[in-house]
Amino acid sequence: MDEKEIKKIIEGTYDDSREDTIRSIVGDFYSKKLLSTVVLVWVWAIIFFAGAFYSALKFFETDETQLQIMYASIFVPCVICIGFMKVFAWGMVHRHSIKREIKRLEIRIVELSETMKNK
Repeated sequence: MDEKEIKKIIEGTYDDSREDTIRSIVGDFYSKKLLSTVVLVWVWAIIFFAGAFYSALKFFETDETQLQIMYASIFVPCVICIGFMKVFAWGMVHRHSIKREIKRLEIRIVELSETMKNK
């Protein structure tokens, strides 16, 4: 690998303005690479939100204790699953940022090894 190739790789993958801001994280999540993941997360989050909303609505409409317990026991897992969807999405976002950082480290190692060979 010569120096031109290394600079080309660095310029293609490294951007100071997009390093670790919220805007860059959201931009990475809503990219074409993660389109299927975004759709998966949003579809399931909407399903669980609808289930939680429906069960909360029915909980307050009913007067029977047994039905209130049932609707409450539906509401809690739906809310927990919404949280799981958020954690899953957050993990996917950070997975890509970690891959980017590993690529940067690999490039730096190549640069250092070539400078050590030249000395």
